[in-house]
Amino acid sequence: SRLPAPRQLPAPPAVFTGRAKELDLLTDALDASSSAGGGTGGPSGPGRTMVISAIGGIGGLGKTWLALRWAHENADRFPDGQLYVNLRGFDPAEQPMPGALVLRGFLDALHADADSVPADPEAQAALYRSLVAGRRMLILLDDARDADQVRPLLPGSPSCTVVITSRSRLTALVATHGARLVPLDVLGRDEAHRLLVGHLGARRVEAEPESVAALIDHCAGLPLALGIVAARAANHPDFPLSVLAAELDRSDDRLDALDVGDLTASLRAAFAASHRALSASAGTLFVHLGLAPGPDIGLAAAAGLAALPRTRTRALLTELESAHLVRQERPGRYRTHDLVRLYAAELAREQPGQDGDAALTRLVDFYVHTAYAANRCLDGPHTPFDTALEPAAPGSAPLDFTDTAAALRWFDEEHACLLAVQSLALATGRRPQVWQLAWSLISYHQGGYHLAEYLTVWRAALTAAGQHGEDPAPRALAHWRYGHARSLTGEHAEALDHLGRALALAERTDDTAGQAHICRTLGRVWEQRGDDERALEHALRALTLYQRIGNQNWLANQLNAVGWMKAQLGHHEEARAHCEQALRLYDEHGRPSDAASTLDSLGYIAHRTGRFTRAVEYYRRALVLFREHADASNEADTLANLAESHDALGEAGPARRARQEALALYEAQDRAAPAERMRAALAGAHRY
Repeated sequence: SRLPAPRQLPAPPAVFTGRAKELDLLTDALDASSSAGGGTGGPSGPGRTMVISAIGGIGGLGKTWLALRWAHENADRFPDGQLYVNLRGFDPAEQPMPGALVLRGFLDALHADADSVPADPEAQAALYRSLVAGRRMLILLDDARDADQVRPLLPGSPSCTVVITSRSRLTALVATHGARLVPLDVLGRDEAHRLLVGHLGARRVEAEPESVAALIDHCAGLPLALGIVAARAANHPDFPLSVLAAELDRSDDRLDALDVGDLTASLRAAFAASHRALSASAGTLFVHLGLAPGPDIGLAAAAGLAALPRTRTRALLTELESAHLVRQERPGRYRTHDLVRLYAAELAREQPGQDGDAALTRLVDFYVHTAYAANRCLDGPHTPFDTALEPAAPGSAPLDFTDTAAALRWFDEEHACLLAVQSLALATGRRPQVWQLAWSLISYHQGGYHLAEYLTVWRAALTAAGQHGEDPAPRALAHWRYGHARSLTGEHAEALDHLGRALALAERTDDTAGQAHICRTLGRVWEQRGDDERALEHALRALTLYQRIGNQNWLANQLNAVGWMKAQLGHHEEARAHCEQALRLYDEHGRPSDAASTLDSLGYIAHRTGRFTRAVEYYRRALVLFREHADASNEADTLANLAESHDALGEAGPARRARQEALALYEAQDRAAPAERMRAALAGAHRY
């Protein structure tokens, strides 16, 4: 009688959800093979190879579940049988399965005569290929370590289909065997919710929506984590899910809460197996990445963290990417899954010595020095604050910038990381770096109207300054900038309180420059409160102090401030004289871009004195400079002013275009009040 075909597939997952895209990709690979003649048992063209679908991803993503689900759904397409082996490539307790042992098991399943099986492994592989030739079979190779482990198990016949799961990408098989890669991502929230419903039932899940949402957040879309959570909840059906959610709430304990004491269902064991498979250098970088506080990390920052050249760091990140321990979501930017990062951070804490602390110091120094360089590119060489930066730690390799556009791009890319690094610096006692980072973000925050973040970084700086002992300088700085931040959010009483403290500290130490800067800000706050006389009083005091210092750029800034305040009070000729003097100083001592605000002031003065054509000229010159430095906040205000001057000239079209541009900027900056004024002005112009 005919010997039975091997049917070695393990049972499919009892609960399965999502993965429709990946299931379709696997089916497409099979269909492509069949349409080419490989899956029909018919002849195939010369040199044709089988289609291999290699499923990759970090431990716990459900690669085996997906492969088994697809294999069972398509079992009827393989009438000559299915071979299965767990290659144990990343098994937490066992060594990888030797190829010779796998081959022998496959030969037995194919009913090879034991007496005729050769001893030589290569001869065994040849016999295996002979036995499967022309058969319509599925070979499922689960948990492969690398391409070398699976090559001897690949049939030579295009009638067979091979599905491989691995935590490695197995990209070598793409080139040598035409493999189709099917990478897995974490489950989306809806899929994760359906998975919990499948395990626990709709009634229990729907009874505690907030707890379920927290569980999904803590598991970060990882199917193994969700399965462990469901298993723990199922073991205690009378316990509210809020108890389990509370256990997972603390990140330091989360991996403990996601451990049920079984190596086959342990996140730690899954991650450890991937970590052990790395080279020593890549393993060290993986651990150090667990220390990085941002949502992702750029190549340059990772190189500073590792104290390695960027080319070498890129190679190690590629190794981590191949092991699915990091993902390059955008060119040069790498992200680690939340639970994988917890594991890496856990390893970093467990390692003895100062290696982790040194890595953190390099990372903080990279950001502090690079942000300082980027800010100097935006703010020029006349920054009114001596940051007193210590030399960067060896190996941190901060970046430098030669143009404003590059500096702005860096701030855009690294903004979230800069905020996270500042929080890290505060938490780890690196107090000077806290206010140094806050300072370097001023131009970026104000120009982009990031007022909430501006307030946040200076609140942190104020906390750090309070911990710094008796030195009044950092406290004066922090009160000054925090007061300014509070004023921009409309909290004028609080702003004046902090500015008053800052001024008292600067007076106590005879800090003339500090007093000048603080008085300048006090003038702005009193203007915001509607007291122009008091605003001018502080502006004039600041001007006197700047005249004593001798810094021409600061003096020009304050001449413009005084000119602006005089214009608000109707003293237009005096205002124009001050602003024109400021413009001359900028031409002699500053950069062209420094004059943007003064040109805006002169436009305002020209408009108020009936010189509308001249006002338009000033506003347009100011806009060019604001745009060069991505100062979108002032750009929007100047556009609104420009529209009024066009109106005064009877130029309805240009006025409307200016208001539309201003409205778009106001909306992008979430500035509700001026946005509403622009809408009203546009609606009124439309009616007439």
